[in-house]
This record gives sequence, C-alpha cells and structure tokens, in this order.
Amino acid sequence: MSETSRKEPRSLGALFSQVKALGALAEAAERHLDLAAQVRAALGEPLGSAVAACNLRPDGTLTVTATSPEWAARLRFEAEAILSASRRQFPAASRVKVRVGTNQMAPTGTG
Repeated sequence: MSETSRKEPRSLGALFSQVKALGALAEAAERHLDLAAQVRAALGEPLGSAVAACNLRPDGTLTVTATSPEWAARLRFEAEAILSASRRQFPAASRVKVRVGTNQMAPTGTG
C-alpha cells in the first residue's frame, strides 16, 4: 500500500470487505436486522415494537428477544405467526423461542 493511498478516505463497506472476519460479522448483523424487521412488520403495532432483536440459530431455532417480560408473554402466543413470517426469507426457521432482553429498549423506528 502506497503512502498516498493510506491518506485517502475509504468507506466502511470497503474496509469490511478487506477484512474477511469483519465482513462476515457485518453480513451476520445485517441478517439479524433484516430478520427482526421482518418479524416486527408481520406482527404490526404495538406488538412489533416489543421485539428488541431476533437471531436464527444453526439448529433452526428463531430466538426473539422481547423488551419486557409482559411483551415476551404476548409474543409467545404469536409464535406460529412469527415462524410463518420469518420462513418467507429464512426457510430454515423451525421453532420459536422467546426470551426477555436485559436492559433492552424498544427500537425507535420500525422502518
């Protein structure tokens, strides 16, 4: 790398693509965000705003993190709807597990 090329600003995406581990991490984070957005949209308001995060494990378990114990209880009743909605983009999802996040706040926007 020449001296002049080090001084030129690069996009964050370009930096991530140069480092394989960071690129994989960025892709995984984007999949988690996409999954959570899809679940929120399928549930609608106000239930969708109770979803703090989502993760699809390799065994097919879709883990939905709720913002409070009360919302977690309501989300458990919607497990089949959550599973159905997530399978459109993530067909490996086979079951739903709802957990309560610690120190989680509801997302400020669903878009």
